[in-house]
Amino acid sequence: MASFDEMLKDGYGFTDPAITLGAALEGTSVHQEPKVRVPLAVLNRHGLIAGATGTGKTKTLQLMAEQMSAQGIPVFAADIKGDLSGIAVPGAADDRVTARAKEIGYAWKPGGSPVEFVSLSGKLGVQLRATVSSFGPLLLAKVLGLNDTQTGVLTLVFKFADDQQLPLLDFSDLRAVLGFLGSDEGKAALAQYGGMQGSTVGVLLRKMVELESQGAGQFFGEPEFDVKDLLTVTSDGRGVITCLELADVQDKPALFSTFMMWLLAELYHNLPEAGDLPKPRLAFFFDEAHLLFDDASKAFVAEIEQTVRLIRSKGVGVYLVTQSPRDLPDSVLAQLSNRVQHALRAHTPDEETALRSAVRTFPKTAFYDLEATLQSLGIGEAVVTVLNSRGVPTPVVATRMIPPASRMAPLTPDELAADIRQSGLLAEYGTAVDRESARELLAKRMAQAAPPAGAAPPSPGRPQKTIAQVVGAGVIGAMSSTVGRTVGREIVRGLFGLLGAKPPRTTSRRTTRW
Repeated sequence: MASFDEMLKDGYGFTDPAITLGAALEGTSVHQEPKVRVPLAVLNRHGLIAGATGTGKTKTLQLMAEQMSAQGIPVFAADIKGDLSGIAVPGAADDRVTARAKEIGYAWKPGGSPVEFVSLSGKLGVQLRATVSSFGPLLLAKVLGLNDTQTGVLTLVFKFADDQQLPLLDFSDLRAVLGFLGSDEGKAALAQYGGMQGSTVGVLLRKMVELESQGAGQFFGEPEFDVKDLLTVTSDGRGVITCLELADVQDKPALFSTFMMWLLAELYHNLPEAGDLPKPRLAFFFDEAHLLFDDASKAFVAEIEQTVRLIRSKGVGVYLVTQSPRDLPDSVLAQLSNRVQHALRAHTPDEETALRSAVRTFPKTAFYDLEATLQSLGIGEAVVTVLNSRGVPTPVVATRMIPPASRMAPLTPDELAADIRQSGLLAEYGTAVDRESARELLAKRMAQAAPPAGAAPPSPGRPQKTIAQVVGAGVIGAMSSTVGRTVGREIVRGLFGLLGAKPPRTTSRRTTRW
């Protein structure tokens, strides 16, 4: 059998461009060379960063993201607790960082990365928005916590809006359509869509109003975020890190996790095929990934699996961050080739089962008792296996991770506010737009159906049109309008109920402040 040094050299002694994770551990001994690294060419093969709370998952995300940025790879990362924002400024060379770098044999230098801060509320970053229509019924049902029957009804509501050319841009549009369908006048329209009960429409309306009252409705609307703005590279060749700040909405996990899935599906839907690239177009870090699968339907999980499986060919690497591999469905876990597993605890029977399950996800190794190793790892240490440039899994090694070059503490509120004020995204997304859509079109059609004040009653043989008839007849008028022509391009939905590929915008932000 090969020695530990020989195994390490064979597995990690490649010369391909790569990012560095740390140095291998053999018992208490640190092997400074070769470093444990991940080739840039396989970063789009997806990955998993897992481990118990407080073991260093976020810092691993941070050191990977900043190195990818330095290599010209744009990064999207969710910041659930607000402790990732320090990636924008250089770190401090304190005793702990200096000692860690020395024992690893790593030439540590402080450095910050180019960062855009965005948020769903507009309070902690530039406001992100998505239209209700592009979000689609399946993702919206996840946000609203609907059961299968209610999801089916919501899908029919979207179909009704499509059939009648009523663009659903914000929550007021969806509320207007639901309000109409739940009214006496809407019953005739409902009758055309079998199985859609008015009572269920009322339940949807109440759930939507409840979500809106919590402030979630503000991120539905326009201007909708263009995911191509995640692919920005600075003039000096560094990838911009788009940091989604979620500290103020972390109590709405269904909302932010589903929004991140919308971003990922939009990327899949809009990016062209790329094949094998020397490095990814984008690295996408999905923190608290288990939230996406909580109470998810089989259809929803199947769509996630399809997105993760196919988006690799678009040049996007997806990294799911969670506590245990058991948090993810096997079908999704099987797509994650690059593994960084921090310590796991086994204080309860469930934790012991999770530990054994995690061990089974790693290749066999003669150098470690993985069950014991995973329980003995310290903060900032992890068991690692990745793909080499030939697509072959590297040997499993316990690794002492390098310190991030950026600050391992959040920005102060003043620092964050100053950074947001300089954002290149503000000009494009800073001001909400309210164009004519379903709410206004429905109001116009209802006005057409209502008799004018003081008008004579309709003559015999010429019955007055009902509101439902006018709504149906409004298709021709809508199609002749600017909005109608836009909707005509966009009503076909694909993955997750998304719109078809958007036409190029007349103006596009591609400059940054760096």
